[in-house]
Amino acid sequence: MSDINLSQSEADALIAMDKVKVDSQIWDYPVFGEQISIPLVSKNKRENFILDISRGRIDLLKGTYQNRARQIIVLIRLDFGGQPHRNPDGEEISSPHLHIYREGYGDKWAMPIPANQFSNISDLWQTLQEFMGYCNITDIPNIKRGLWT
Repeated sequence: MSDINLSQSEADALIAMDKVKVDSQIWDYPVFGEQISIPLVSKNKRENFILDISRGRIDLLKGTYQNRARQIIVLIRLDFGGQPHRNPDGEEISSPHLHIYREGYGDKWAMPIPANQFSNISDLWQTLQEFMGYCNITDIPNIKRGLWT
């Protein structure tokens, strides 16, 4: 089993690493209440990653885009359409918000989404494209856009 606690420099290196699709499988963008987990790999094939896409069951604009490393380590997570998040220091961050791995805390800290990186959070398809760019997914997986994206 891989070490859950990464140093910040290790996490930053994994975040910065170019990630590519594993194969040419076509994935259906999840409908309400569903999720998909798409395998990714580093260009040198030494690191495995996962892109998770999940949708809320009732709220049409609720969901999560997440990039994991080593199966269980959340590097970056974008939560949208849900409740505010309370950071370990008590600060409340409204939704949408972004979690980026922080040494000693994992994904427990959130921050407002960078407006210069995400142009229209209510456009779920555009936000997914921008999230993949933010995570350095350079050869994006084949995701089929659904009726509700």
